[in-house]
Amino acid sequence: MPTKGAIPIESLFDPDYPQRFAAFAADHWSAIAALCLSALLLYWFRNRLAGSDRAQSIVKWTLLTALLLPEAALHIWYGVKGVWNPATSLPLELCSLTLFLSAALLITGADKLYPLVYFAGIGGAMQAILTPSLDYPFPHFRFFHFFIIHSAIILTALYMTWVRKYRPTWRSIGWTMLFLNGAALAVGLINMALGSNYMFLMRKPETSSLLDLLGPHPYYILAEELIALMLFVVMYALFFALPSRVARYRKRAAPKAGSSSSID
Repeated sequence: MPTKGAIPIESLFDPDYPQRFAAFAADHWSAIAALCLSALLLYWFRNRLAGSDRAQSIVKWTLLTALLLPEAALHIWYGVKGVWNPATSLPLELCSLTLFLSAALLITGADKLYPLVYFAGIGGAMQAILTPSLDYPFPHFRFFHFFIIHSAIILTALYMTWVRKYRPTWRSIGWTMLFLNGAALAVGLINMALGSNYMFLMRKPETSSLLDLLGPHPYYILAEELIALMLFVVMYALFFALPSRVARYRKRAAPKAGSSSSID
């Protein structure tokens, strides 16, 4: 018999869970903190991981598990609970697409997948984590599914950058924008056929989000395009182009400094 105040295990999978997720409550901050701590540890140990094939294999399979196991469990949950609906249950959200791209990148190491995961994966998953379109709070199964997979998308991009040394280019920003527009076109056609709202192309989410600041439909979609392009440019310039230029400048300046000191 459960103790007084304990939550029955079966209720953690209840689609009609009585409580609702509240943005920036303690459980939300805890999920954000867990992601930040994981990213810091990944960065701190990046050089050790880069020098160990075994460690890289552990990280790779940990990330793959975090990406695919919760997603598989979600679709099993849909079926078992009888709540599967083609208008809401297909993996056609942007983060669902980048989830599978992240898994494919980890498995294949394909260069062309990396910028999609770095730009679209980090950008989309970070927005989702900061403004979740989520009904279920901790400790419901959907809470863990949501934050584990979105965190895993971001950590996959960081792992491939910091440990595997993958790098985007200016050209890959255009490739990512083409991918996003192609995906939006395909998903938009599916939305019209099913009456669905995948990728929020037909209307804004019911919960508060950044889209609330971007005007009515369809203008917020155009604003999203511009913001995505600006974000990708900043992500490349700040973390790759600028550090590379600074490194080249220091490399050119180092011999001059050395020759000056020898003359003295």
